[in-house]
Amino acid sequence: MRQTARLTVLGVVAAAMLPLGAQAGESVTYSVDGAEFEGYNAPAKGDSKGLVLIIHDWDGLTDYEEKRAEMLAEMGYDAFAVDLFGKGNRPADVDARRAETGKLYSDREKMRSLLTGGLAAARERSAAPAVVMGYCFGGAAVLEMARSGQAEEVAGYATFHGGLATPEGQSYPASTPPLLIAHGGADSSITMDEVAGLSKELEAGGLTYEIQVYSGAPHAFTVFDSQAYRETADRQSWQAFQDFLASTLIGS
Repeated sequence: MRQTARLTVLGVVAAAMLPLGAQAGESVTYSVDGAEFEGYNAPAKGDSKGLVLIIHDWDGLTDYEEKRAEMLAEMGYDAFAVDLFGKGNRPADVDARRAETGKLYSDREKMRSLLTGGLAAARERSAAPAVVMGYCFGGAAVLEMARSGQAEEVAGYATFHGGLATPEGQSYPASTPPLLIAHGGADSSITMDEVAGLSKELEAGGLTYEIQVYSGAPHAFTVFDSQAYRETADRQSWQAFQDFLASTLIGS
């Protein structure tokens, strides 16, 4: 186990340092409801084990999601990072980011349409069963997609330090596939009360889920080169995600 953990850390660090020019993936333009979006596609190295759909944080699809896509491609998964804000729209400051995410939080049907549209674009490049994962705002979007019940051939959903609250009037369908929630124990933005509330909700629905809480990890603990980054929590949550992919996509 110690050797596996060390290899995982090295993989995370190497990906964080990888120049974008050295990456094998590429940006792709796709359309949803007549509007253009720019995603990122990284095909699996070797035979594909499945598809991973990545949903970005509140700053839009950046090199962070691209690096994660490359990490997944190296592991043998087709990876596709969706764009929920629109081609060329990458909000640079806090106010702009709040405005973009606010538009989608206030129009859940549009959010769902963009999520299923992104999945459709990914399906044009990989027909494999999928796991949907996301970070922060993207984590909240992952759970919105799960509650919608509209995504086909999705084997699981995973969130990293994402929003966990269920909007009034929504619920998780009984057919919701397994969920993995990775949360920082020191997250002051999304409290442990919210984690407990989600657990009670999923338990009451009889759903399959796993919640991992990492001590001392604040909100955004996986974001490379940030003050919030915690290497141990990042390594452990990435290993938990690899195990989740193995159990949901390749059944090992």
